[in-house]
Amino acid sequence: MPEQPVGEDSIFYAVHTDVHARHTLLLIHGAGESHLVWPGALRNLPGATVYALDLPGHGRSGGRGRSSIADYTRVVVEWMAALGLPPAIWVGHSMGGAIAQWAALHHPERVAGLILIATGARLRVSPQILEGLRSDFHRTVELITEWSWGVDPPVRLVEEGRRMLLSADPRVMEGDYRACDAFDVMSRLGEIRTPTLVIGGTADRMTPIKYAEYLAAHIPGARLVRIEGAGHMVMLEQPEAVAEAIRSFLTEIASRTGPDA
Repeated sequence: MPEQPVGEDSIFYAVHTDVHARHTLLLIHGAGESHLVWPGALRNLPGATVYALDLPGHGRSGGRGRSSIADYTRVVVEWMAALGLPPAIWVGHSMGGAIAQWAALHHPERVAGLILIATGARLRVSPQILEGLRSDFHRTVELITEWSWGVDPPVRLVEEGRRMLLSADPRVMEGDYRACDAFDVMSRLGEIRTPTLVIGGTADRMTPIKYAEYLAAHIPGARLVRIEGAGHMVMLEQPEAVAEAIRSFLTEIASRTGPDA
């Protein structure tokens, strides 16, 4: 799996190419996560070239974490340019969804579509988390883990998610959550002019389903898919349901734009 230098950072990514690929997808993880948060059903999606990257300071990427959504977006745009990627469909989970929205608003030439998963137009963070990441990291990870899963999630998945968060740099994770807390594009969603799919879990306690409903109602032409019983980690809890929603969305885009999409 390759790495790409971007300024002082070294961005690690995994890539899967389907011989019949018609779309380029970027999978952008959330706060304190890595590309491993994406299940195989999405990383190996048929009909697409799929890039799953680790943001700087996360997973296997070098460099430092950022403390604003704008700065993370800039890194992804520069990484795309360094690789010579075409405009892509940005698939963002939680903080990654904020990055995708920011890209659509500020770098529309890089965005062919949005898939917003368990995210919102504003991502206010509980003071309990913001303060706890600095004062008691382990206990705060337990709290985040408790809030991240839906109805009867597999124990193995919960434990893997906990381990991923515990392996993160506490300073990077705090920066991520502060970036989320400052993010607010509620008044600008009408400016987004790219095909958009919004996916939310009905049992999400981190970004409740009303966040997804607001995105779908205010982004022109957006479509909403509710995943019953799923929590914040919807793509891990119900990967096939999420993959099916995305496959349907890609088919819809292709039908709008013709054979060269």
